[in-house]
Amino acid sequence: MKNLTIIGLVLLAVSILLFYLTANNFTINDLGMPHIMGILGGIGIGLIIGGMVGYVSKGSAIKAEQKRKEYLQLQKEKEELEKQAAEIARREAELRQQKTYQNQNPQI
Repeated sequence: MKNLTIIGLVLLAVSILLFYLTANNFTINDLGMPHIMGILGGIGIGLIIGGMVGYVSKGSAIKAEQKRKEYLQLQKEKEELEKQAAEIARREAELRQQKTYQNQNPQI
């Protein structure tokens, strides 16, 4: 959004420069209805384009946030599964150790 503001200001400066280069001896008294209509038309077009760009960028931001949340959720689930796998491996190791201990010591 900051880039759009900068681009808008640059285009405004270019339009003012072009206006003063093409209009010789223009004073505030010469400001008429066609000038006002042009200014209002430019503002209207700018608002329309700005609204569309804002809508698209907000949609993109919402999708990115949703993907980030899903990624975090998947990371949590992965950690839980890794903990469960470690617990299962530990239990299996204990069972193997008990079986080997019983095989070595038949009196038990």
